[in-house]
Amino acid sequence: MIAEFNQLDDAEIELVLKAPVLVCILIAGADGDIDRKEIKEAITVVKRQKKGHTVLSGFFGVMAEDFEDKIKILMQNYPYESTQRNPLLVEELSKLGLIWNKLDPSFAKAYYEMLKTLAEKIAESSGGLWGIKTVTSEEAVYIGLPMILDPSKN
Repeated sequence: MIAEFNQLDDAEIELVLKAPVLVCILIAGADGDIDRKEIKEAITVVKRQKKGHTVLSGFFGVMAEDFEDKIKILMQNYPYESTQRNPLLVEELSKLGLIWNKLDPSFAKAYYEMLKTLAEKIAESSGGLWGIKTVTSEEAVYIGLPMILDPSKN
């Protein structure tokens, strides 16, 4: 068990563990097409974070295991069409704001920043001139994760 999760119930723990996958599905699929580059970028970001010595290293030790499989499995739980899927993902991710006060403030802030970085890297990974740093208009709506309250403003 991750020490930061002591104050959370099972549903809240599940949400914190799967939120990076939800962000991946939301951003990668915002334009209706989840491509391999976006998934690979998400995996790269997660692996990089796992190796870092931050307040999140215990979290990444658990969450990063079989990350690609988690994406594939979780994607099956949501509608195929982005217009139906995205509102569900937004609603689920918005629930994170309700649990910030149950987490250590430094963990909550680092976790929130990690989700935003993940969203940005995924959005920039596909499209544009040679697929470099171009964000589609659909991704731009979600890239800043406006549905998740900033824990530092809580």
